[in-house]
Amino acid sequence: MSNPGSSSPDPDLAPVPPSGKAKRRRRAVIVVVGSFALVCVLFARPLMHVISTAWRDVNQIEPVPAGFADDVSRLNRTPVTQVVQVETEADAAERQLAALIERAHREGLKVSIAGARHSMGGHTISPGGIVIEMLPFNRMDYDAEHELLHVQAGARWRDIIPYLDRFQRSVAVMQSDNTFSVGGSLSVNCHGWQFGRPPIASTVESFRLMQADGSVVRCSRAENRELFSLVLGGYGLFGIILDADLRVVPNERYRLEQFIVPVDTALETFERQVEQKPDAVMAYARMGIVPGDFLEEVILNVLYSDPAADGKIPELSDPGMITLRRSLFRGSVGSDYGKELRWAAEARLQPHLSKRHFSRNQLLNEGSDIYQNRTAATTDILHEYFVPMRNIESFVVDLRSIFPRHQCDLLNVTVRGINTDEDSFLRYADQRVISFVMLFNHPLTSAGDASMQALTHDLIDAALAAGGRYYLPYRLHATPGQFRRAYPQADRFFEIKRQYDPDELFQNQFYSKYKDPK
Repeated sequence: MSNPGSSSPDPDLAPVPPSGKAKRRRRAVIVVVGSFALVCVLFARPLMHVISTAWRDVNQIEPVPAGFADDVSRLNRTPVTQVVQVETEADAAERQLAALIERAHREGLKVSIAGARHSMGGHTISPGGIVIEMLPFNRMDYDAEHELLHVQAGARWRDIIPYLDRFQRSVAVMQSDNTFSVGGSLSVNCHGWQFGRPPIASTVESFRLMQADGSVVRCSRAENRELFSLVLGGYGLFGIILDADLRVVPNERYRLEQFIVPVDTALETFERQVEQKPDAVMAYARMGIVPGDFLEEVILNVLYSDPAADGKIPELSDPGMITLRRSLFRGSVGSDYGKELRWAAEARLQPHLSKRHFSRNQLLNEGSDIYQNRTAATTDILHEYFVPMRNIESFVVDLRSIFPRHQCDLLNVTVRGINTDEDSFLRYADQRVISFVMLFNHPLTSAGDASMQALTHDLIDAALAAGGRYYLPYRLHATPGQFRRAYPQADRFFEIKRQYDPDELFQNQFYSKYKDPK
């Protein structure tokens, strides 16, 4: 008997079982929605982190006021008498510089030389002195017969690379960034990630130098050889580099391969993938700084010569994905999550996004704007340490205890190899060494600088204990004793400087701090 409170089902309204096609469509919709939800879950946080970093990434740096000089650290603002822009035409510039030197002698002023100002210890500044700004002095000419680039000291690598590209040529040795000037690079005797090469001094055929008496001399391995060795890596203390003849190399097509390995096997991988491969031309490694796996993993990037069958080389173009790469880097400042995200992007994602072939010039043609600090509250400080290969394991062990003890904000550790320097007097590569380049962020305060100084003392001691040295263009945090232990030839260097420049006309804050034994 039927229930009077219910109605009998209407056969015309009964549900129709879904067809096979409808079932498949429904399952597909569920898969798509589920996948989208999963993607949202997986990528929402990294996406928001990158967007938030980019949103906050506004240039807050104020220009240095008139009457002062500073450098990229923004920790060396110093009153000076005058900042002088060099004339662009060669003869006019030499007359101008000679007159400035004469004036400095007459008025008892000191002279310092500046380029891109990427040193960090007042190396381009003498208090109350004259700062000579070399960047306008930037002409260049390629000598195809002798494979030489004749270039004025103010030229930047970012201008040199596209110029040489027109002749299918490239820079032999330079820093990893194209921001720096030729004169500055020679004065610090820079190096790069060109495998199997000494520092840049090895590529210099000759240069012209204006001395403290206003005279101009040519320096090479055959002419004024002592000055040649003193000026390369001499931090502007022997005169003004006017121009130089640099050996160049062919621009070639390279293939990139990346190897992600535990730090304990990094040397073995380097030996197998770089040392034993005759076509390996560039190499650098990046150490993982992610908390939990701190300095335990390494990405080894190797570029192999790989000519195309048709002989074509990829055209030089602007660097790609600058905004994304910059946001990933700047997002690692003060953020463990940001450091994890950047490492994941480099170690897992970048190999799939990057082009597999590059021209040599393309690899060299990137500027520091990708990572440059633009905040008013903090600064980024570079360190660099050179350690013999036989001792790098003990050095890394020391790093693992030093960094946490100082609670520093470490942003990057890049590792490169450098061959023995046979040319410069104040050499850092007196044997084949491995370079550890470190970048730190800290508050732009005296307390932040003091904390960095304490960290530096420990890192220098660790490098010295490993039979190594530290690089001189950065903050002047080393004690005079540490400086002389790292550079036992320093006192002789300063003694010879005073022979060439008895009035000590050319000065900077590096010279002021370390010139006298203490």
